[in-house]
Amino acid sequence: MNTTSTLPDTAAEIHSETTEVIGVTGMTCAACANRIERVLRKVDGVTEASVNLATEQAVVRFHPETVESEGLYAVIRKAGYDVILPPAEAESETDAPDPATLEQRAIGFRALTAGLLALPLFFLEMIPMLVPALEHWLMERVEMRTLRLVSFGLATVIQFGPGWRFYKKGWSAALDLAPDMNTLVMLGTTAAYGYSAFATFFSHWMPHGATHVYYEASATVIALVLLGKYFEARAKGRTGSAIRRLIELQPRTARVIRDGREFDLPTAQVRRGDRVVVRPGERIPVDGTVVEGDSFVDEAMMTGEPLPVAKTVGDEVIGGTVNGNGSFIFRAESVGADTVLAGIVRMVQAAQGAKPPIQEMADRVVGLFVPVVLAIAFLTFGIWWWFGPSFGFALVNAVAVLIIACPCAMGLATPTSILVSTGKAAELGILFRKGSAVQTLSEIKTVVFDKTGTLTVGKPVLTDVQTHPELDGISETELLGLIAAAERRSEHPVAQAIVAGATDRGAEIPEAIEVEAIPGFGVTARVAGHQVAVGADRLMEKLGLSVAPFAAIAEKLAGEGKTPMYAALDNQLAALLAVADEVKPSAASAIARLRERGLTVAMVTGDNRRTAHAVAGRLGISEVVAEVRPEQKADVVKEFRKNGATAFVGDGINDAPALAGADVGIAIGTGTDIAIEAADVVLMAGDPNGVANVLALSHATMRNIRQNLFWAFAYNAALIPVAAGALYPKFGILLSPMVAGAAMGVSSVFVLTNALRLLRWRPGTA
Repeated sequence: MNTTSTLPDTAAEIHSETTEVIGVTGMTCAACANRIERVLRKVDGVTEASVNLATEQAVVRFHPETVESEGLYAVIRKAGYDVILPPAEAESETDAPDPATLEQRAIGFRALTAGLLALPLFFLEMIPMLVPALEHWLMERVEMRTLRLVSFGLATVIQFGPGWRFYKKGWSAALDLAPDMNTLVMLGTTAAYGYSAFATFFSHWMPHGATHVYYEASATVIALVLLGKYFEARAKGRTGSAIRRLIELQPRTARVIRDGREFDLPTAQVRRGDRVVVRPGERIPVDGTVVEGDSFVDEAMMTGEPLPVAKTVGDEVIGGTVNGNGSFIFRAESVGADTVLAGIVRMVQAAQGAKPPIQEMADRVVGLFVPVVLAIAFLTFGIWWWFGPSFGFALVNAVAVLIIACPCAMGLATPTSILVSTGKAAELGILFRKGSAVQTLSEIKTVVFDKTGTLTVGKPVLTDVQTHPELDGISETELLGLIAAAERRSEHPVAQAIVAGATDRGAEIPEAIEVEAIPGFGVTARVAGHQVAVGADRLMEKLGLSVAPFAAIAEKLAGEGKTPMYAALDNQLAALLAVADEVKPSAASAIARLRERGLTVAMVTGDNRRTAHAVAGRLGISEVVAEVRPEQKADVVKEFRKNGATAFVGDGINDAPALAGADVGIAIGTGTDIAIEAADVVLMAGDPNGVANVLALSHATMRNIRQNLFWAFAYNAALIPVAAGALYPKFGILLSPMVAGAAMGVSSVFVLTNALRLLRWRPGTA
């Protein structure tokens, strides 16, 4: 997918910057990714380049006035790698070529070809050595020279057929003084093949006993390395499944009404302003607003909420969500790359392509590792040639060092875990806007919550109704209907909460006349022959009514963070009402889960101290900072950061500075766009439990990465000395190039398989 954004810092800036995501195939290890980054950064006009081995993507920021996309593609191809071109705008994203699939097919064909050719070579060279009787039988029937010529033919086809990919990339990397895994395989197999070819055709120039051939070693190593790469490509294909599932949520076609005609079009061809028909059970193709009809829509993919949402004229619908049993027509407003679903895909891709600090450390190690391995291989060759039994013995050990040391597993250790975990998070309604947040979240010591809209619903609701003991002749429901009638014309949130509460309790709301709003006090009106007054205690005092009968209850409600209000009927105190911004049902369990993890939980709000402490008390939050202005929230977060890494969770425009100033900003996806833009992580549903989930997932991911890195580094550290022959003088143990090639493939597949375990992760299991 291509994403383009212009990021001018000032009005005077002349050159805009464009960001492009380029699919790259042919990378085999971290050194490949590092090399592509280096060649891209050298291009005039490129300001930043990051290459991810697991996603097989290069994210490049550049000035289009200086260099075009085609120029970037050419540089990547010149380095020995292939580019997957972006799909045409008219095509659906789901029809775009999949780099992982293409690479898997190509490697699979090469591995199969090399394996079929290496098999007879292995039987011709190795089996007779292991079974002397078979060797004797073969020597009696076929001349040695004939056997060697057949072996030479098979090995040559493998070396310069399926094995040519190692020359193409390895030689180019060597010329750039950036040797990689391909360089190691190229040098190792060429040494074994070249020595064998020389021994075949020029044996008379070689000393007696030094004419042994190693065709089976070079051929089998190529076959095994390619086989390992094939299994690796298959595993990598699974790691990217989350992105593909997201893309596939958008239907391929849409039923559009244009010029009075109704017909089906590819979704990519839907234009802004088109009228789109949605029938029962269909997925909505793009974003828009309902203009005709009504239905219920399952928006679980966006919000995580299991219950369908009612949609009628004027309501917004989101592409990818599933319509229920109704049918409606909506006006397309966001299409193509502007849909919510496309934005989510871009966000997940960007997170998967980012490099956390632990990956940057691994990349630096790999950058030094390959040259060190080359030095060890040459040193191994030199020592065994000088002190060993033969030239061939020295060659085999040097080749084994080159093969076993390929840093494939190191390069895959971090990005595959990040790829799988961010994809898993997307399935759970958690979107990482920055991949580095995965690591930072695992280091969090304090979580600071905003109150309104984050821990609470974000709007007042009617919570309590207490009628006067001496009120006779009218029920609580009837009284609520009269009170709501007086408040119905008001746009004040408290008035709307009373009207909604009365409706929910089944009250009939009659028409009110002579309505008079008294600023700072309340409202009076005449309803169904009764004089009704609703407001604060000040209004009751103004009317000459004492609120003393409700004093104890009012004090209790205020202590719970609720706002007491009073109602009078025909100049008699009639009822006490309480309105509050209710705590979200899952907030208490979310706070408890965070505290169980040993984290400090705090709340910051602009609300008054009494209400803030009441809410905090219900949730088990001990640290509360109340009555702060929006710009002060960032300062509060800064203070908490002195005691360790701090995450801030918020949803409003006023939370943006604190979200940006925290080590990790977590935005509630039901909040404002500004808050979401300032955050590192977005919880699509408004459930505070998402905070505990994302922290648990980050810890599981970092544990997985450390396991991968340990395996990759320990594996190389342990087997390089064995391959070099360190155990041979005392124990007679050597590592043949064939075993080294197989072991190298196993290490990469192990790392990928370990990362894939994160697909089984579930909230609450960590």
